[in-house]
Amino acid sequence: MFLNRTLSIKELATIPLWDFIIIGGGASGLGTALDAASRGYTVLLLEKADFAKGTSSRSTKLIHGGVRYLAQGNIQLVHEALRERGILMRNAGHLVKQQSFIIPCYNHFQKIKYLAGLKLYDWMAQKNNFGKSLSLSKQQVSEHLPGIVPEGLVGGVQYYDAQFDDARLAINLAQTATECGATVLNYFEVNSLLKAQGKICGVTATDTLNDKTYTLNAKVVINATGIFVDNILKLDRINHHPLVRPSQGVHLVVENTFLKTQEAILIPKTPDGRVLFIIPWYDKILLGTTDTPIDQTKLEPVALEAEIQFIIDTVNNYLLKPIRRQDVLSVFAGLRPLAASKKKNTKEISRSHKILVSGSGLVTIIGGKWTTYRKMAEDIVDKTIDVGGLKKVHCITEKIKIHGSGAENNSGSTYGTDEDKINELIQKEPLLNKKLDDRFPYMVAHVIWSVREEMAITVEDVLARRLRILFLNAQAAIDMAPGVATLMAMELNHDQYWIQNQVKEFRLLAQNYAIK
Repeated sequence: MFLNRTLSIKELATIPLWDFIIIGGGASGLGTALDAASRGYTVLLLEKADFAKGTSSRSTKLIHGGVRYLAQGNIQLVHEALRERGILMRNAGHLVKQQSFIIPCYNHFQKIKYLAGLKLYDWMAQKNNFGKSLSLSKQQVSEHLPGIVPEGLVGGVQYYDAQFDDARLAINLAQTATECGATVLNYFEVNSLLKAQGKICGVTATDTLNDKTYTLNAKVVINATGIFVDNILKLDRINHHPLVRPSQGVHLVVENTFLKTQEAILIPKTPDGRVLFIIPWYDKILLGTTDTPIDQTKLEPVALEAEIQFIIDTVNNYLLKPIRRQDVLSVFAGLRPLAASKKKNTKEISRSHKILVSGSGLVTIIGGKWTTYRKMAEDIVDKTIDVGGLKKVHCITEKIKIHGSGAENNSGSTYGTDEDKINELIQKEPLLNKKLDDRFPYMVAHVIWSVREEMAITVEDVLARRLRILFLNAQAAIDMAPGVATLMAMELNHDQYWIQNQVKEFRLLAQNYAIK
């Protein structure tokens, strides 16, 4: 069963009392929907925008134990993340790929320190180890990284983690949850929490596409809205004090000509004390990230000029071919939902997740990261079962293959086994066998597939999160918007006014992804 919004809305009338209503369609919400549904509970997930619209589509695209967390002494988080990294590789092999990283070292003490730390990293991974960390000579580093600055280089350390496509994993999780019996809906905004005798017993939510409001009853409600958890908590208690302290992370995307290799680079210490990555991603190079405290939470955060320049300046200390502003194809920003802390530096705040239960019975998840989404979901469901007095069923997601995973497809496509179905669609409808743009491999069929099978509603849904083009080349996405809007309008039976409005809205949005 694929994602079908019309059928999902019809299901709202068939279940008078849900076991779980989950608010939020990012990593933690979708993971929780899959976990709960796979245990046999009735599950409804409501997302006010599109799946992974917020932080969950704006990560550094890494599934990793966290070398930096190891340096901070957070052994428990690293151990958990390394275990989850292995599980994700097994269950979503079409999206999660092994990635080699090299730390270039410019003094011998650095090299010894990082090699020792990464040997510990290897040991902690145990059976989930992706490859042994190795000491590299100066010549070996230069051979692996032909674009690296050689002056002062004494060698390096090579280690292994994994890379993925965050938004594609979110869509596949929504599909997997649906296959397990969950009902998931995008563009459904929760307006209020229903209470009976002081305890939450459901929500009211509005379908923002037609302005129709629904009253939905549930045994338990979960707040998995990431950076917006405080907004939902204020619906529960008007004098609520904020629990989340947002931190902004910015990424830049450039052509792969700046580093002609499939190896990634970890810059171990930037001027602000963070690590910074240079990573091959979809035939481009991803650079990031920053860690900037932000006062306001926004669905569409914008990179600060200082953040953009910081990344360019830091990376240029390591690359022979310097990156200029005009070389940046796309810039995107995301907000981390960090647990509020008295610490001044957000980079020092733990990425571990926390589960809170309000007096009303509202269950809230804060913190966490993509790598540990499955374990987060397991913990949330276990806790929620207790809160709601539900029959206990054990978690089985460790063994569940994510939609698209399977040996049937060896094309390397992030669509996994769905790539075969897209090819079948092209055979049935040959007119779909046309490229959207010569700069990308996607066909007309991929847009149609996004609408029919992946609940894409807007041009942004397709170009930002189904195909990732906005994140890879903002100008290309702007150029493709009219064609994509026309295709979607024919599929969804929209008029010319809808096309014009969609193109206008998308171009306005995409300006924030283009370097001015």
